[in-house]
Amino acid sequence: MRVKVNQILLKRGGGLAFLRHPLQTLTLKIALNAFLQEFNKKTIRYALLFVFFQFSLHNGIASESHFGFLYDRYHLTLAPGERTEVLGPFFGYEKNGPGQSLFRFSPLFSIYGDTNIPQNEFEIAYPLISYDRFGPEYRFQIVQLFSISNGERLKSGNKVRRTTLFPFYFRETSPDPEDNYFAILPFYGRLKNRLFRDQVYFILFPIYLQTMKGQMVTDNFIAPFFDVRHGGGVKGWQFWPLVGTEHKVLTQKTNHWGDVESVAGHDKFFVLWPFYFKNTLGLGTTNVEHQLVILPFYTSLVSTTRMTKSYGFPLGVTHIIEREKKYEEWGMPWPFIDFAKGEGKTTKRVFPFYSKAKTPIVESDFFLWPVYKYNRVTSEPLDRERARWFLYFYSDLSEKNTTTGTRLHRIDMWPFFTWRKDHQNNERLQVLAIIEPFLPNNKSIERVYSPVYAFWRAEKNPKAGASSKSLLWNLYRSTETPERRECSAFFGLFQHERTKETNKWRIFFIPFSSRRSHAQ
Repeated sequence: MRVKVNQILLKRGGGLAFLRHPLQTLTLKIALNAFLQEFNKKTIRYALLFVFFQFSLHNGIASESHFGFLYDRYHLTLAPGERTEVLGPFFGYEKNGPGQSLFRFSPLFSIYGDTNIPQNEFEIAYPLISYDRFGPEYRFQIVQLFSISNGERLKSGNKVRRTTLFPFYFRETSPDPEDNYFAILPFYGRLKNRLFRDQVYFILFPIYLQTMKGQMVTDNFIAPFFDVRHGGGVKGWQFWPLVGTEHKVLTQKTNHWGDVESVAGHDKFFVLWPFYFKNTLGLGTTNVEHQLVILPFYTSLVSTTRMTKSYGFPLGVTHIIEREKKYEEWGMPWPFIDFAKGEGKTTKRVFPFYSKAKTPIVESDFFLWPVYKYNRVTSEPLDRERARWFLYFYSDLSEKNTTTGTRLHRIDMWPFFTWRKDHQNNERLQVLAIIEPFLPNNKSIERVYSPVYAFWRAEKNPKAGASSKSLLWNLYRSTETPERRECSAFFGLFQHERTKETNKWRIFFIPFSSRRSHAQ
């Protein structure tokens, strides 16, 4: 005899009135189907187990649901919201503030959304495939070689759509025909604001290539061997690597803030590149530089503020006199053996054994590189220090805001752990950190990969008075807030919640509770 379980569940009276959670309804359906279809002792035991499981969801600890590796739902510690994890590190869903959500299937993909902006981020096997949308703008890419993007130009505000299959296919479409371009390498193409140039035009590359940067136009014939340059105060040509020359006069341009600024001129000449150069830089300014290179015998750079001469470059002797920054430096050969002394810089370096270098802003030391390395930058309001042992094996980073007095502190020991404390004094410890020391503060790594191997997590929020700990993907989990303390172990078989008024227990899904006395 078969009974339709859905009809039974529709009857809200009696013992089924406690079904308020979708997971309760689903699993009770399974239990009833098994009980009604197979009348044997084994099936009855399974059905009763599911019933106890669902009964405990309603009558046990209601604020969170803890079943360890199988299913765990809990409040976030470092931010408002809650997180649900299914099958340990593999599936996760997180709601963080109004309109913000994150779904992940580690280590394959993650989906983040924020309806307030709106913003969407979708990643598959990061960094192989990603899709990012911010308002009306978006970008989709596959291994950074194929990409489709849509956005607005800063100056005109026109919407543009770009499609790229690097380095063979480039296309942009826009309502303004002046913004459109199309290119298929090596046959024909015209690009705008790509490849570090304002415009690029080619036919049967490398036979003919024309580039434009500012007002300077460079025509290349069988690039990069022969080119002619003109415009923007520039005249020059080269037959690389045999000979080349270029002359530029002093010009002016308007910067991004609307101010007019001068662009220095120069004279450049080379023969048998890179063995002989003779350049005059900074023409039209108060600091003209004269550069001469005869490799490998001699190089020099002389100006009113600096003099640099090298004999037997790069393995010979280098002598630097910095008049503006007030220091003198000797390298033999530079930068492996280097000594500097003066107000602007002090250095003592014998690579790889020992180094100690300091300027008014930067300090850099090492001992038996890469055994120990220390760096410090002091530039108001930033005071940043970092000490490393064996490159990424151990790292201790501190960033202090000298204006507010707050401090960020991060310690990594690869691959054992990563710990950080932010400017709000929020703390997070993760045991097993395989990628994080190499790519710190990478949100995609933390979303997709960290949950897979992070078998111990501990978080602390002093401002909210909250803390949490998780072992082996919630096989054991504990949380604490000013209102309650909760812990769960062995897939939820043991759970305890303590508040100011009550103690609640759940052992093998059977709930118990008792009131606490004021003495407790």
